[in-house]
Amino acid sequence: MKRIDTDADILQALEALVAIDARLQAVRDCAGDIPLRRSAPGFASLVSIILSQQVSRASANAIEARLIGLINPLTPDAILAAGEQPLIAAGLSRAKQRTVLALARAIVEDGFNLETLCARDAGEAITSLTAIHGIGPWTAQVYLLVSAGHPDVFPSGDVALQAAVADALGCLSGPMQRASRVWPNHGRRFGPSQHACFGPIIVR
Repeated sequence: MKRIDTDADILQALEALVAIDARLQAVRDCAGDIPLRRSAPGFASLVSIILSQQVSRASANAIEARLIGLINPLTPDAILAAGEQPLIAAGLSRAKQRTVLALARAIVEDGFNLETLCARDAGEAITSLTAIHGIGPWTAQVYLLVSAGHPDVFPSGDVALQAAVADALGCLSGPMQRASRVWPNHGRRFGPSQHACFGPIIVR
C-alpha cells in the first residue's frame, strides 16, 4: 500500500475524497492547502503523541520541552535509567508516566521495534501498539499517520474530529458522543484516502 510521503500524495488523496463525497469540497475549499505533516518513526515521536493525549497542544509542547530539558536525547534507555523523577518534574500525569515507562521497557526488554511496525498492516500495527499499557487506539492511529504516512488510518475517536466530521458531513444534530458512529461508515467508503480528511476537517 502506497504511503503518504509527499504533498502530491495529499493532493491526490483529497481529489479522491471529493470524487467520492462531494460534500467534502466545501471542507477542502475552507481549509486551503494541507501541508504534509510527518515525523520520524521511533520512541521520541510516540512519546510526543502520548504527551498530547487529552491536553492542549500548548500544554503538550511545554511538557515535552521540560522533559527534553531533563533527558536529552530522549531514548528508551535514558528514560529507564532516569526513572520516574524526571517524568514527574516535567509534569507528566501518573498515567502518562506509566505509559512512557511501559513503552521504554517494551523496546529495551522485549525488542519492540517502532520503525518496523510502521511497515505492517494498519490493523496489526494498532493491535501491537495497544497491547502496551496506556496506548489506546487514538495514540496508535495518530502515530501511524504522522510517523508512517499510513494511508488507511483515521483517528475517528478524536472528540474534535467527531464534532468536525458531524459538522462537515451534516450527519448528526444530537449529542457529540454519538458522532463517533459517523466515521466508520464513511471511512470504509473513502478507504486508503481517508487519512487526508484529518487535515482539512480539523482545520475547518
